[in-house]
Amino acid sequence: MSDLQTTYRGTVYPWHCDHMGHMNVMWYVGKFDEATWQMFSSIGLTPGYMRDNARGMVAVEQKIAYRREVHAGDVVLVRSGLLEVRNKSIRFCHQMENAVTGDISAVTVITGIHIDTVARRAVALPAEQSDAARKMIADFDPGI
Repeated sequence: MSDLQTTYRGTVYPWHCDHMGHMNVMWYVGKFDEATWQMFSSIGLTPGYMRDNARGMVAVEQKIAYRREVHAGDVVLVRSGLLEVRNKSIRFCHQMENAVTGDISAVTVITGIHIDTVARRAVALPAEQSDAARKMIADFDPGI
């Protein structure tokens, strides 16, 4: 088992905030998306692999729990971990934290499917990538 890995670090800018003064939900999803591609690359699901093999990843389910607001100027980090690896899919989580206070801002759990981008259908993850993913399964309960 491995701990959650840091996959994103960034700042909340004023344009990320809505009329109530905190980061809008669209930006949580965007920062989680950036973390996803970092995590995918760490297990071999790189842009090069996907382009060269006509493969892709699509999200089929996402749950988000918003726990504490973040505001303009806050530095956030996202820690990520794999929860489950199946033949054609992976389920993973991201936890967003305020980098200064350590407060958990949001948690998401996502299920992604490995696809053939030409046939537009689910296909098995290659052994190399699924083996790498299994080594990163986190001992973590996202609580959602």
